[in-house]
Amino acid sequence: MVAACTAWGLSALYYHLIDHIPPLEVLAHRTIWSLVLLTAYLIARGRFRQLVRLMSNRKSLAIVAVSGLLISVNWFIFISSVQWGRVIESSLGYYIFPLVAVALGYLFLGERLSRWQRAAVALAILAVLVLTAGLGVAPWISLGLAFSFGFYGLVKSRMKADPVLAVTAEVAILSPLALFWIWGVSTQGWTGLVGRSGGFFGQGADTWLLIGSGLLTGVPLVLMGYAVNHLRLATVGLVQYLNPTLQFVIAVTVFDKTMTLWHMIAFPLIWIGLAVYSWDSMRRDKPSAAMRAGTDSVT
Repeated sequence: MVAACTAWGLSALYYHLIDHIPPLEVLAHRTIWSLVLLTAYLIARGRFRQLVRLMSNRKSLAIVAVSGLLISVNWFIFISSVQWGRVIESSLGYYIFPLVAVALGYLFLGERLSRWQRAAVALAILAVLVLTAGLGVAPWISLGLAFSFGFYGLVKSRMKADPVLAVTAEVAILSPLALFWIWGVSTQGWTGLVGRSGGFFGQGADTWLLIGSGLLTGVPLVLMGYAVNHLRLATVGLVQYLNPTLQFVIAVTVFDKTMTLWHMIAFPLIWIGLAVYSWDSMRRDKPSAAMRAGTDSVT
């Protein structure tokens, strides 16, 4: 669990190495190479037929299609946040996510909130309002990451499937679009949103780094899949804070991003809210369904 969260927390350093390649191209390669790695893993474990059965079920396939779209949006925002030098905002998004998951569970699944959970959600809302008022703009990267991951967990809560199987199915559905984009970049000169294209067929280092993005996705996912089957969900939820914490530390120390006064007010509000939420979750050991599904996912 610690290894998985550490890998995801340090992933900003990895994607910074290929920040000259457009985020859509990076996303496409991440999708393809994740599929290659995860499919190989399932075949090696003799579980490929489980993947086929999952994708043969119409209801499950529809859920996988929606969840795949949501996780690709989440990945794209994160990759873009690294390229735009907004890793502080991305760390805030993953801090906010558990509280967003609780709120979504209340709104869409009818889950009841304790007074402590309501207080934690209120602190998160206050933090977002402070940032919006202080910076003059809503923290869209943070909100985009938190809500895309929150709705991803909400959709996944409708399907009971092993996390490795589920994510493999998601990238399998997305792979035709990913291959189409790579074809356009490589043969038609598409450039995406920013940066130069053709990273895979350019420098050798870029090629291997793009392939490695599949490892960076798949290996921590396998570790996480093992961990969630052997740990209490409250413990999993607590250890997951290692991911945004490492992102935050990297943003401030490695990327030398300055914290504004408004960030210095908002982050403690979020941390207090998370402390309240975590204490209440450990006491009750009943995370929301969206949060449970989200812990089975990747960053």
